Amino acid sequence: MKRLSIAVIVLCALSSYAIPADTYTIAGIVLDKRGEKVATTVLLQTEDGVEVQRTETKGRIGKGKFKIKKVLPGEYVIDINAGPLGQASVPVSIIADDVKDLEIHLSTVSKQAVKSATEPTATSAAGVKAGGQDQSYIINELSFEIKKMVAEIKHLNSELEDLKAMSKMWVNPLAIYTKEIILKNGSTVFGKIVYQDDKTMKVETLVGYLIIDRDNIVRVVDNIITEEQQEYIPEQIRDSYSPPPMPKLAQPQYTSADPMNRAASKQYSANCVLVGNISEKKDKQGNLIFTGEIKNIGGRRADFSKVDFVFRKNWSGETKTLTSFVRGAYHTFDSGITTDASLLPGAVGTFELYVPHSFGSFIGYSYVIDWEEYE
Repeated sequence: MKRLSIAVIVLCALSSYAIPADTYTIAGIVLDKRGEKVATTVLLQTEDGVEVQRTETKGRIGKGKFKIKKVLPGEYVIDINAGPLGQASVPVSIIADDVKDLEIHLSTVSKQAVKSATEPTATSAAGVKAGGQDQSYIINELSFEIKKMVAEIKHLNSELEDLKAMSKMWVNPLAIYTKEIILKNGSTVFGKIVYQDDKTMKVETLVGYLIIDRDNIVRVVDNIITEEQQEYIPEQIRDSYSPPPMPKLAQPQYTSADPMNRAASKQYSANCVLVGNISEKKDKQGNLIFTGEIKNIGGRRADFSKVDFVFRKNWSGETKTLTSFVRGAYHTFDSGITTDASLLPGAVGTFELYVPHSFGSFIGYSYVIDWEEYE
């Protein structure tokens, strides 16, 4: 009974120690892209990147060659970084035999080339992914990457064209509709006239169809689109488009000798207004001529009466101003200055503005009537 107890104790003590597993050796050579042997450090790591062993490819085993001993079975990665000579990351499987004659080619382009150069062979007992370079595989991979990049470039070009179309639409919204309808309340409607008679006008706009009374329309400007302006406009922009506001114009400036009295009795102040519409015509030289009549409906004389035209050159906000003085009655001031731009109460004067051909094109204009008052 005593001997049996001793035997059980010995067996338990032996079972507490694990029987060491078989270990194997990994041997090979490191070559650069020209096939020359390289002296460098070789790291053996697990698949998770944990270092297991390291060795140098120099010493008694010869320059470029390396040998790693006592390697347990499993999946490993041989990692080499030789600086400017290149680098490599080679997966290695240890199953039941040593791994010998492993050639690792450094690459400065891609680690994929090194992996391709170490594909497993049918005679590899250890299942090591090793062998010569598979050039066709590398070419196929590069061809796939090129096709992928070409597809991405085409997609980016398509998005870029949409962005260009958006920016052009904001610069010139008349790329969608050519009709600019100016109303008496100062607003502007861009659209397409689908029906009109002597009383109403039906207009297709970005927000739907509008029925506009003809009595509320000041003028309709027909903007001709050139070939360079015909751009594709994305659908999503049409839903959110609204035309930019007209440029703000300065109010008439008064320089009366007694502005407080004029403010206290506005019924005795001058008040110049436009009579009818402003006419437009072109002469034989291509100059544009604006003509119209101004009437003083106030109770005082309006001196130096004029009409300031503000022309919109483009949709980016660039404007130019031209001025035309009203041809009215002559008046000589105490200072000896004589003007022919005075309008007595109830008087009507005419103005004429020449816009030379060299002025260039414009997309619209606004005007403001200005005058001064003196005793």
